[in-house]
Amino acid sequence: MGSLPPVEGEGRQQQPPHVVMIPYPAQGHVTPMLQLAKLLHARGFHVTFVNNEFNHRRHLRARGPGALDGAPGFRFAAIDDGLPRCDADATQDVPSLCHSTMTTCLPRFKDLIARINADAGSPPVTCVVGDSTMTFALRAARDLGLRAVTLWTASACGFITYYHYRHLVDRGIVPLRDEAQLADGYLDTVVDWVPGAPKDLQLRDFPSFVRTTDPDDIMLNFFIHETAGMSQASAVVINTFDELDATLLDAMAKLLPPIYTVGPLPLTVRNNVPPDSPIAAIGSNLWKEQEAPLRWLDGRAPRSVVYVNFGSITVMSDEQLAEFAWGLANTGYAFLWNVRPDLVKGSNTAGLPPGFAAATEGRSMLSTWCPQAAVLEHEAVGVFLTHSGWNSTLESICGGVPMVCWPFFAEQQTNCRYKRTEWGIGMEIGDDVWRAEVEALIREAMEGEKGREMRRLAAELRESALAAAKPGGRSIRNVERLIHEVLIA
Repeated sequence: MGSLPPVEGEGRQQQPPHVVMIPYPAQGHVTPMLQLAKLLHARGFHVTFVNNEFNHRRHLRARGPGALDGAPGFRFAAIDDGLPRCDADATQDVPSLCHSTMTTCLPRFKDLIARINADAGSPPVTCVVGDSTMTFALRAARDLGLRAVTLWTASACGFITYYHYRHLVDRGIVPLRDEAQLADGYLDTVVDWVPGAPKDLQLRDFPSFVRTTDPDDIMLNFFIHETAGMSQASAVVINTFDELDATLLDAMAKLLPPIYTVGPLPLTVRNNVPPDSPIAAIGSNLWKEQEAPLRWLDGRAPRSVVYVNFGSITVMSDEQLAEFAWGLANTGYAFLWNVRPDLVKGSNTAGLPPGFAAATEGRSMLSTWCPQAAVLEHEAVGVFLTHSGWNSTLESICGGVPMVCWPFFAEQQTNCRYKRTEWGIGMEIGDDVWRAEVEALIREAMEGEKGREMRRLAAELRESALAAAKPGGRSIRNVERLIHEVLIA
């Protein structure tokens, strides 16, 4: 394992380099940023990991009062995100949070770095790793004379399509003329000019924020602003591996500072951070994890269980929940389903339909949040019914598990497109959920010819992922290069 030269400073000789890391305040961003933090800490960095105050409180509720005590050389801090205080056990409103972080957090982040540097017990801050949707952190680093790196936590296909939002606007394709274009075939418009993307890419395959009629739409303009802001970094880190995204990475290299692939981060961390490290057990989940699902899986036959999880943000109607429930029930398969309390839009309790529990007795396991990576690597799991978020996608690839996808928002639509057509490891459920379609696609994925082909391709990608993330593999070599070429250069 690499060791680093000390950083010298007045009164603080022989200090390690000190990186301040700040993710966007949502589960899918916190998790990979913490994984990268563990890799840097294991290579000699002092780490300060910054949550917003809302998620800081959620961590403590979910994981206990000692969850954020940190470890030697690893500490947690928090900043105000600019929104009114709230203690709901749910993800904050995304547009409000994006607008607030983009417009209010720069001075707060600078103040935090000043306070860290005023602490005689902490080495001076030498570098910043900011989420690519928190580019104020990169500006702060530049203003303060610190090295700046950004972590793109989403997919490469997500980046390349977000980046070209500005060109969709310039060409008059977005925003939509009116809401009728959501259903009249306009979303089938072919966009064949995005470098690195398939020539039959359609507007519907772009991240969902193009589906607006408002030129001032917060999310459309947020991603135009933030992808442009990534150029302030000296390097871009991305949670993928070359074999999965070679064509896209080549296209990204023409648009961005130097790119370092370090994924899949769950495997890179597992293989390159000692299990007895004081930071190995530090967790990132904002919901309390339940271990019972793993024990339940232990008694099931290989590839016999459908695992269902729609991630940390997806919401649906009561009607959609009922269609998913009865579609699952009608397959006859055993299933493990993560049902968050806030899964149903506008409700704090996701109620399954009457008769569902009786119809699935003995073959169903319901939880609110479980250790997903371990679940997807369990031999009992045959198919993953997912919202198509990037962390979930990578964890499914790491387990060699094919996917049935119901993308909800953001780049989930893009991820789903790539799983269907470019990688061949997924199928898609239509926006309008019908139990017959849910049942048919799950049956095909579990036992059909297409399902067998998806499983074969997922197994091939799994082998590539394992090779990239192994000790001495490309991903950890890229972490070492990042350190020596950028963070301590």
